[in-house]
Amino acid sequence: MGDRRLAWAIAINMLLTLAQLAGGLISGSLALIADALHNFSDAASLWIAWIARKIGRRSADETMTFGYRRAEVIAALVNLVTLVIIGLYLVYEALWRIYAPQEITGWIVVIVAAIALVIDVMTAILTYTMSKDSLNIKAAFLHNVSDALASVGVILAGTLIILYRWYWVDTLVTLVVAGYVLYQAFVMLPEVVTILMEGDANSTSPAAVIERLEQIEDVANVHHLHLWQIGEHHSAMEAHVVTPSFEHYDALKARIKEVLHDEFSIDHATLEFETRHCGESRCSL
Repeated sequence: MGDRRLAWAIAINMLLTLAQLAGGLISGSLALIADALHNFSDAASLWIAWIARKIGRRSADETMTFGYRRAEVIAALVNLVTLVIIGLYLVYEALWRIYAPQEITGWIVVIVAAIALVIDVMTAILTYTMSKDSLNIKAAFLHNVSDALASVGVILAGTLIILYRWYWVDTLVTLVVAGYVLYQAFVMLPEVVTILMEGDANSTSPAAVIERLEQIEDVANVHHLHLWQIGEHHSAMEAHVVTPSFEHYDALKARIKEVLHDEFSIDHATLEFETRHCGESRCSL
């Protein structure tokens, strides 16, 4: 069901991009072209996310022993970098228009932007429910919402051009759209980069995990702890656990993993048990 929604969203957004681009070139509106490029990035991000979802479902194999869950994270990085490039290009074009103004046909701008607004709202509805569980789809959903807002801005610019010949409004709207595109990209990039750098984007405190585990009976010390995310919704941990004896080893391990899962949402834990602290200089040997 989710893949079908994505396919419909991709199709209507690609058609909209072509319509906006044609309208922008005919009317001379940079704001409409800016909206078209932003919309194209949305369609591309949906397409990449669709492919990544299919790859991410593949089971683990000899090469990818953790599976392919990070395919969607990589797709998100590609989409966000593309957004940055498009945003910077739009800023460049808008600033250039200040020195070289161009006459704009307002009615074409208003009509095409109105069609875009309807389609952007439809796409946002298609992706809303899926956006709750996926970084990629959430990014695409937010892009569509911003597209709808950009279309409102373009309609306003076209109307002011028709009524007052205020061609500078087109440049202003372009800069606003570009600024919002860059804002979205830079807000989401840190989370994506953190996951790819073997970090924990959920900001789980290692100190808090250690403190909680050391409250468990028969856990004398926890050290050499590392947290990272295998994928967007899958957190992992490794640690050394000092226990007085291995007599109740299986029960202790089960209790630790239960606490990690229930209280910290860590679903993959690798634990090394010791009867004494291995010493910081030798723990990783």
